[in-house]
Amino acid sequence: MKLSFNTWVYSSFGTWLPAYPLEEVIKRLSRIGYDGIELGATSPHAWPEYLDKKKREEINKMLSDHNIVVSSICPPFGGGPGFNPASSNETERKACIKLYKECIDLCVDLKSHIIIWVGGWLVYGVSQDRGWNLQKEALVECANYAQDKNVSIVIEPTPADTNVIETADDALQLMKETQVPNIKVMFDTFHANYRNEPMADYVRKMGQNLAHVHISDTDRLPPGQGNMDFRPLIQALKDINFNRFLTMEIGFNTRAADPDIYALQSYEYLKSIM
Repeated sequence: MKLSFNTWVYSSFGTWLPAYPLEEVIKRLSRIGYDGIELGATSPHAWPEYLDKKKREEINKMLSDHNIVVSSICPPFGGGPGFNPASSNETERKACIKLYKECIDLCVDLKSHIIIWVGGWLVYGVSQDRGWNLQKEALVECANYAQDKNVSIVIEPTPADTNVIETADDALQLMKETQVPNIKVMFDTFHANYRNEPMADYVRKMGQNLAHVHISDTDRLPPGQGNMDFRPLIQALKDINFNRFLTMEIGFNTRAADPDIYALQSYEYLKSIM
């Protein structure tokens, strides 16, 4: 298993925090020992429209120089512009698909192979079935676009943030319904805990279809700082021979977060139990 760190907490998303240039974040995470960096696809780090060819080449050189890779790309959802794949507003849904395709291209340019799918949310008057099917159609279109680019889309259940895909079973059901081979599943320990479900059970349910994991303790604290026990999770991952990234997605919900301290605490704790 490899360790990665999501850049939300270094980029003032979604709570105001001191923001750092991506080059600085790469240096800091590499110095701690991380194998990967998960790019939150927002400004100032990885909003695709703001990264021209030259900038992408510079980022690749920086990554290579510091012996760290882009583990994954996480598009933003919610708030202002929307980016809701379950929206009944066709223009909004098309904007979401456009962003996803731009993030897939960014994955290719930065030599990454994973992009995260959040199923969106239902606005009053939209039925569960309609919202499910709208986001499924969007997912299939994006996955087909990604398929020949060697990029997988991993479905994340996010019950604390959205209301279309809430459980491990939801993610697996959607994966099966699409029948597109580069669609896999993932989960976030924060969301599993939100539903009071054992994290290790998500591992056992998802099995060989599990392609990515987000790590977060209670209230988006670093692992080991809240009330979760991560040892059963690590054991379950070892039991299925999981050899992909565990990515910290923490601290972006509070101004009390110190990103460097959170990154170091997370790394040291997980290394100590792995």
